[in-house]
Formats: sequence, structure tokens, C-alpha cells
Amino acid sequence: MVLERESFARQPSLLHDSGQSCRGRLRALDGLRLIAALMVAVYHFGGRDGEVSRAWGSSAREQFPTLHTYFAYGCLGVQVFFVISGFVISLSGWGRPLKSFFASRASRLLPAYWAAVLLVTAVFALPVVAFETVSPSDALVNLTMLQQPLGADRVLGVCWTLWAEVRFYALFALLVVAPGATRRRVILFCAGWTLAAAVARGAHEPLLDIVLMPEHAPFFVGGVGLYLVHRDRRDVYAWAIVAGSWLIGQHHAVAGLWRAPSADAFANRSVFGIMLVVTLGFAAVTAIALGRPGWANWPWLTAAGALTYPFYLVHEHLGWPVVRLLHATLGVPADVTLALTVLSLLGLAWLLHRFVEVPFGPRLKRALESA
Repeated sequence: MVLERESFARQPSLLHDSGQSCRGRLRALDGLRLIAALMVAVYHFGGRDGEVSRAWGSSAREQFPTLHTYFAYGCLGVQVFFVISGFVISLSGWGRPLKSFFASRASRLLPAYWAAVLLVTAVFALPVVAFETVSPSDALVNLTMLQQPLGADRVLGVCWTLWAEVRFYALFALLVVAPGATRRRVILFCAGWTLAAAVARGAHEPLLDIVLMPEHAPFFVGGVGLYLVHRDRRDVYAWAIVAGSWLIGQHHAVAGLWRAPSADAFANRSVFGIMLVVTLGFAAVTAIALGRPGWANWPWLTAAGALTYPFYLVHEHLGWPVVRLLHATLGVPADVTLALTVLSLLGLAWLLHRFVEVPFGPRLKRALESA
């Protein structure tokens, strides 16, 4: 997904202009990925009501009287992830056979995902946690990543985004990677998916919505277009894909997230605010595609990028017990609780990366490629 890590240093196309090192570009993308993950985290902990209100002991609006309005925009970090994913998957799929592409995606996603599902299920089964868990049968179904189409309860709240990612991978693999990635084929893929998604939106046909994902397609397509821009910044077709994707994407974001202002609403997102966050997300990936943020070359960004995916998987559900312990039980102030919760979950993400992803990801990849 948007959260995947790919070794840019092994991709010669990233060295085609300006003499700038590809390492800096990888770190810039890692930094943007971390920002998007933190956006989603503050949304889950302070930008909405629901289960997190039980953790705080009251509405997050009371805990963050001013900040909750800004935290409510954090859900748009998902759209930023999708743009990044379109860029990274184009990079990783270009010139790679289908078998290798599949092995790469599976080895990136599955080890940390399996560990997160098992860990959250085990923690929520503890009586002291007191948050509702899913049934053993549904927990096992979650290991397949197909729990949503199968109608099973989700162990991880964020797994709906992984379901979107998997569908994007399938479309890209079948229509681009399998026949062989070329500029012409990628342009036709972007144009065809954009048109088909618009038709699906108008048809109101559930099957088409599942396959074509009208509300998510422009962000994935925009990321693919930005990879074409990265390969050739003078490519008019690539810029047209990016511009069209931004126009359609901001429309879907506004349609899905804006509500008429109400005194009873948790927070009132403005049309301008939603459009601004979407625009900044596209602009940030565009800057990276053009090699602009050469200054963003700090070594710690690489480590941050490695933590983003496991942090994204576990932060929501495992964050609730931490918030409850620190704030409701120990009386730690809300702002300090939020900071400590994020830091503790980043620590857990490092453990998942070090002891799950690092040893088991390469093994799974070798097993799938040699099968």
C-alpha cells in the first residue's frame, strides 16, 4: 500500500536527471508517509467520537477543545497514502515479471499484517482491556485480508484501506504488469480506469463499485501519473493524468467528508479545508517526483519509513487501552497522553519491524519466488 517500502536505489530510472541521489528521494517519501500516518493517528485519537470516547472517558471534543477541529482532517491522510501507493507500485512493477511483483507485494504486506491481527486479537481478549473483540472465526478470516467482502468483523479498523490497496494491486498486475509495463500501457490504464470509475459512480452498481473503487481510483491513478512525471517531467499526458485525478479526487473527498455545519456535529470540516489537504498531498508527492526536496535527506527518515506500516496497522485499536491507562486511570493530561500514546506505538512498530518484517519478509518473498 501507500505504506510500502521499496528500494529506490535499485531503480535506475530514479537517477535519470539532475544528478541527485535517489537516496534523498526515498527519504523524502518516507517522511511524507510518516506524516500521513500521524495524520490518521491524531484523527483516530482526537478527531472523532466512538470507541475512543470510551478510552478518554468523554468526547475527544472535550479533551481537545480547539485541536479536535484540526484533527478531524487527519482522515485525509488515507488519500495521501493512496497517491503515494500509486507512485510506489508503478515503480516496483515497472520491468518486473508478474510472479516477482506478487511475491514483492505479499512479502511487504503480510508478515506485519498477520502479526498485527494476532496481537490485537490477543490484547482485546484480555478482560482488563474491556474493549469488544471479534469472534474467533472472524479473527481467523481476518488473516486472509478478505474479511470485508466476506462480511466478517474487522480486527483492525484500518484494514478497509488494505482492501482498497489489494484491489488496486490486482488491477495494476492484470492490466499493466502481466502484459509488460510501458508508458503507452500505463497511460491507457490510467485513462481507462478513470473513465470506468466515473461510469461506475453514475451506474450505482455495487459490483462495479467494488471492482473499480470510484472514490479511491483518482488518488491511485494520480500517483501512477506522478510516476510517469518522475520518468519524464515533460510528458504532457502524465501531467494531464495528474491534473484530472486531482480534480476528481478533491470532488470525491468533499462529497464524502463535508457535511453542512451543525452545532451538534463533532467537528465541521470546511470545503476549503478538505480541498486544501488533498491539494497539499498531491503537491508533496509531485515535489518528490520532480526531485525537489533534496534537503529532506536526513537518515532518520529511512527508519521512520520502516515504522510507518506496522504503526498504521496497530495504532488505532492498541492505542485505546494506552489512552485509557494514561488518562482515565493515571490522570495524565490529554495532550501528554496523546504524545505518549503515539510514541509508545511507534516503539511497538519498531519491534514488529525488527522481529517480524526483517526476518520473515525476505523468507516469504524467496518462498513465493521459488515456488
